[in-house]
Amino acid sequence: MPGLSIFSFLRSQYFVSLPYPKDRFDNKTIIVTGSNVGLGKEAALHFARLGASSVILAVRSTEKGNAAKADIERTTGCSKNVIKVWQLDMSSYASVQDFATRAERELPRLDIALLNAGIAGGEWRMNEKDEATITVNVVSTFLLALLLLPKLKETAKKYNTRPNLTITSSEVHFFAKFEERKAPEGGIFERLSADPKTDMAERYQVSKLLEVYCIRAMAERTPADKYPVTINCLNPGLCHSELARDAGLGLMLIKIILARSTEKGSRTLVHAASQGSETHGEYLSDCKVHEAAPIVTSEEGHVLQERVWDELSKKLEAIRPGVIANL
Repeated sequence: MPGLSIFSFLRSQYFVSLPYPKDRFDNKTIIVTGSNVGLGKEAALHFARLGASSVILAVRSTEKGNAAKADIERTTGCSKNVIKVWQLDMSSYASVQDFATRAERELPRLDIALLNAGIAGGEWRMNEKDEATITVNVVSTFLLALLLLPKLKETAKKYNTRPNLTITSSEVHFFAKFEERKAPEGGIFERLSADPKTDMAERYQVSKLLEVYCIRAMAERTPADKYPVTINCLNPGLCHSELARDAGLGLMLIKIILARSTEKGSRTLVHAASQGSETHGEYLSDCKVHEAAPIVTSEEGHVLQERVWDELSKKLEAIRPGVIANL
């Protein structure tokens, strides 16, 4: 697809120098989902190293989360009360809502919500009436985003700061064929869960495309100069992580040759989560604002964006009535 060539991909992977995070996060409260391993854990480590007062590891396995907590404390020397482990299963809408309720109840403030949890499954399975990749990467991610927005906006007003809602997307959205766009009006998500023979690599690409669409749709409805929270998404590049542990031998071999270290990839997460209003609604790559794929930025792309957002909004309202008003 135009806009992302093999040359530009290799240049990014091998030759772009990603800035080592230096901004301070003193007094900040930060949630990082999918943070017991990989990019999320390394990002949480950076936040702790840079003075965050509270970093919440939102993880499916609290046992693994506690192991990550111990490692971050040992590596950074941060106080024992900085890293907290909260259970969050993104394949369950009930778990997502319970987590958000806990955040609303227990957190005095929320400065950064870094929604990094995602899956790249090698096999078809269903969760919550949708194919699991769509459930986790799209529906649950935006359900959580909308449920956390009231606390982010409250923090902005109370502490005179500009919080961030950041989602880890991917450059693979450039490669999404997105054949489901040909579904009848209102039928994209239904089509996404209709074919167990779907190419699961393509499905991951589509999930990342839908994330970019929805970030842009949210930002269009909340102009940066009138909205107190920065909403953006980022591409960490191809990294050594456990994300694609179920995606097959081919990707594993490619990663051996081309992947960035997890720590280097995490720098893109920390960067995006610390940017201001100039990145509202933007897609960031290599720690810079980058143009999204033509299937996003074209006239057709905007039509698809609105179709996707309309369908997702209806799904989220069915899960949690009134949640769209949180935007």
